[in-house]
Amino acid sequence: MVRKMEWAGRATHLGGVPRAATVAAAGAFAKVVTCLLNTTTVHNPETLLRLVRSRPPGRPLLTVSNHMSTDLFNFYGILNEWWFGFALVWIAQSRLDDPLMWGFKGFPTMDARLARWVLAAEDICFKNTVLSYFFRLGKCIPITRGGGIYQDNMNDALDILSDGGWLHTFPEGKVSQGNGPIRRLKWGTASLIARAPITPTVLPIVHCGFEKVMPEKFLFGRRPPLPVCGKKIQIVIGEPIEFDLQKLAQTAKTMGRNSLCQSKGWPTIPSHGLDEAAQRWLYTHISEKIQTMMEKLRNLGATIKNIKA
Repeated sequence: MVRKMEWAGRATHLGGVPRAATVAAAGAFAKVVTCLLNTTTVHNPETLLRLVRSRPPGRPLLTVSNHMSTDLFNFYGILNEWWFGFALVWIAQSRLDDPLMWGFKGFPTMDARLARWVLAAEDICFKNTVLSYFFRLGKCIPITRGGGIYQDNMNDALDILSDGGWLHTFPEGKVSQGNGPIRRLKWGTASLIARAPITPTVLPIVHCGFEKVMPEKFLFGRRPPLPVCGKKIQIVIGEPIEFDLQKLAQTAKTMGRNSLCQSKGWPTIPSHGLDEAAQRWLYTHISEKIQTMMEKLRNLGATIKNIKA
């Protein structure tokens, strides 16, 4: 797969003006929807703010969250004359969890320098030249669903982590608007953690309420033309998860020797010397730990909601 418009995603593209305008407009929209049109409560926001603003230089941040809201397509083709319109196209073609989840009070949503990078579905966000350009400006990285953890664009994500940047992923891999447990995570996020030159700080986040702001079925079985107002949104931010990859790699080598899984031809991870069997064990272990922490946050959110009820 050919990477699309990497140059548009560079901070130096046209002096950074298009990126700044796009992120600022999308951030303003997120603030309006999250803070003004709906009621949002955030548990432990100071941890996220600290890691975004003042983590050690060169230390990458990887945030992970569940995925609840659907996409919105009605703006495209209407608001294509102005930068703000293009930013709404970005929101409209993406899942509303992002950027709305960063719109809570006190978060620097409109600062392009601090804004996250996020993995975005290529078939939705990068299906033509215009969308590819503006999603790149919005700090999105195209990912081919079903393309595997060693697809070319995963190298873009690794580059962000290598530079000490902030990357956000939805490790469940798809939208779920139900109230059930966190589903088994895909291995893509775990592979980024294991392959990054500097192990990122992993911060789990679980939210609910965005599925009511943009439900899959609203009127006559269709999605609403605009985000729904007057809903309650809850964002629960956990504590950082640290992984001792040196120790885990040694265990993975031992456990991998007993694996009978069919090979997919994965390359060895040079930094840890892990073959495919060892990687499978390691990715499973990392994914299960993140899933467990996200499930704890989901239960905490339910408890907080019941106390306030």
